[in-house]
Amino acid sequence: MKKHLYRRIISFLSSPWIGKFILRASRSPLSRWLILPFVKVLKIQTDELDKNIKEFTSLEDFFVRKLRAGARPVKEGKKEIVSPVDAKVEQFGEIKGTAFKIKGIPYSIDDLLENKEMIERFQDGLFIVLYLSPQDYHRIHSPADGVVTKQYELGGKSTPVNKWGMTLGNSPISTNYRIVTELEQDDGMYIALVKIGAMWVNTIQLSHSIAYLKKGEEVGFFNFGSTVVLLFEKRKVSLNERVKRESFIKAGEPLANKTNVKF
Repeated sequence: MKKHLYRRIISFLSSPWIGKFILRASRSPLSRWLILPFVKVLKIQTDELDKNIKEFTSLEDFFVRKLRAGARPVKEGKKEIVSPVDAKVEQFGEIKGTAFKIKGIPYSIDDLLENKEMIERFQDGLFIVLYLSPQDYHRIHSPADGVVTKQYELGGKSTPVNKWGMTLGNSPISTNYRIVTELEQDDGMYIALVKIGAMWVNTIQLSHSIAYLKKGEEVGFFNFGSTVVLLFEKRKVSLNERVKRESFIKAGEPLANKTNVKF
């Protein structure tokens, strides 16, 4: 009953007209007066910003803020894979064949990727789900050095990817609008970086135009809170010991270690 009611409400609220109104409002110069209340209520650090808070022209401009140089140092080393975002670790674990679970809800990389070659590559591998709340830094960075071998869009309108959305929603991870990026590293290891849009402001902007990405390099940004899913091949990585469910991790911090690196 609760799930049915939730989905009915979200179906109504996820109207593209509401999304367009919210996006237009967040881009309005008048919305800049909401920035300071937003910062205070959500206790956002402002000492990391690359410009004075008064210089932001709208609420959306603040949502997609950049940080000062050095605010997110990147863990160096061949074996370390780093977090691409500031986020809460929502879920992680093994992929059983092509199936995995988030908060007890079954998902499949068949639906998430819709690409036969990638599905075969990442079956029985490892997954990690990173949730960005509206107050988080929204820029996305490359988790490792690598060649962009695939990049494509899937899905249409989006529903919430927060706690309620994950447990009561209609499989938002594999039905929401998303951009799938596959990276191949110099040693032949692959990583899938799946960027998933959020409700209403369903926008993912890519900021890279090259085929090779450096670890820590910006690849894009969300216009609102959202989610990133990382997929790894079977037995190719182990998660960093500091990674725990519900823990918070920043972009550039070690997320996983490659198990096949030779020194």
